Amino acid sequence: MPSPQSSLRAAALQAVPIEIRVCVGRAHPLLRDVMDMTPDTVLPLDSRIEDAVALYVGDKLIAEGELVELDKDRAGQLAVRITRIAEGGHDPV
Repeated sequence: MPSPQSSLRAAALQAVPIEIRVCVGRAHPLLRDVMDMTPDTVLPLDSRIEDAVALYVGDKLIAEGELVELDKDRAGQLAVRITRIAEGGHDPV
């Protein structure tokens, strides 16, 4: 049985905010193409709109999901619907 002290530590850790990075794809331009970028440049990615996105905490994959658009008072805001939870957190591909 966990001690009261370890239970308090666990509760405190659960309140720590974290940042989740959502990876929608990767680009592989040449350096000259990056140097020629302007505000209207379109950078093609190696993924399609319907492909799953990867969610990372640090370098650990924690889940996959699909991009969705919120509606009503949050119309236009992107969100992620979780479709799979990673087992044990894998390194990025």
